Amino acid sequence: MDRLAHLGLGEMSLRIGTNVLALLLILAVVWLMHTVYSGASLGGSQAVLAAPVPTSTPGVSLAVLAPSASTPLNGITRQAQFHTIIPSRPREDVTQYTVQAGDSIFSIADKFNLNPKTILWGNYVTLKDDVELIQIGQKLNILPVDGTYYEWTGTESLTAIAKYFGVDPQAIIDSPANHLDLTTIGDLSHPNIPPNTWLVVPGGTRDFTSWQAPVGITRNSPATTNVWGPGACGQVYGGAVGFGRFIWPTPQHWISGTDFHPELGHPAIDIAAGLDTAIWAVDAGVVVYAGWNTWGYGNLTIIDHGNGWQSLYAHQDKILVQCGQSVGQGQLIGLAGMTGHATGPHLHFELWSTTLGKVNPHLYLPPP
Repeated sequence: MDRLAHLGLGEMSLRIGTNVLALLLILAVVWLMHTVYSGASLGGSQAVLAAPVPTSTPGVSLAVLAPSASTPLNGITRQAQFHTIIPSRPREDVTQYTVQAGDSIFSIADKFNLNPKTILWGNYVTLKDDVELIQIGQKLNILPVDGTYYEWTGTESLTAIAKYFGVDPQAIIDSPANHLDLTTIGDLSHPNIPPNTWLVVPGGTRDFTSWQAPVGITRNSPATTNVWGPGACGQVYGGAVGFGRFIWPTPQHWISGTDFHPELGHPAIDIAAGLDTAIWAVDAGVVVYAGWNTWGYGNLTIIDHGNGWQSLYAHQDKILVQCGQSVGQGQLIGLAGMTGHATGPHLHFELWSTTLGKVNPHLYLPPP
């Protein structure tokens, strides 16, 4: 060592020796730990193998549990479903619906995914083909499909009835709502169908019965107003003449209920109007009807504008004008209500022309 120091290598030799000694100590510790843990593992395994095997308890059987919904099967986990979605099934029989406040033929048809005509044709006894006859609390027949509803008298031909409604007799027989059996129905000219049986006619159509009062109530034709009811004014002389341009009769400019559908017997628009909302004259003119109406309009006002036009305002809560009174455009003539055949407050508004008949008011009122 002195020799190495004499040569200047002592410090280097000491550093190398220290590092070698440390490396040897680390290797010794690693070997020792490996030996200890290997022995413990081997001993544990041997102890388990040497332990006695427990015998089964006499008289006790273990139930075999079926795999649960969450048990993996073949690597696929099936989650439990607590809610089952049952697909809606199409209606097969005629049901009934009770008319609620605010209902219309159109809203009921939308609710059951039917054509509005089907609601009318399925309830002729109640509605008489008139959308204005709907009333709160009425029980209406709801057909399972679009078509008509016919009461069998017991003397007619099923073939003739089918032809009248424009369908094949088989469509009536096959309808689940009719519960008819082709094997027992017999001759279609004189089928075995009990009298007073109501038959659904899928896809059937027919003409509507018109209950509309005549057009043309003017200051010069008092006779025609008598059919409208006790509000008829009789002969009216003179009075204001309109401009031929119209304004909206209510502050609201949107439909609430039934729109213009003359094919369904509704040549009018039902304008949204809360109870006692102001009603204005759409143009200047003279009142030719003011009072109760027997056709379902309730409190009714009709104004003749003196230029070939008349306007009608129905279901009013209060009428604020009288027979023969001249009114200006925009003048307050009444308050909205739900008198007559109505399920909620609104203004039933019609616009007539002596040359065009009952027209669509949307075409003559300003844009909303």
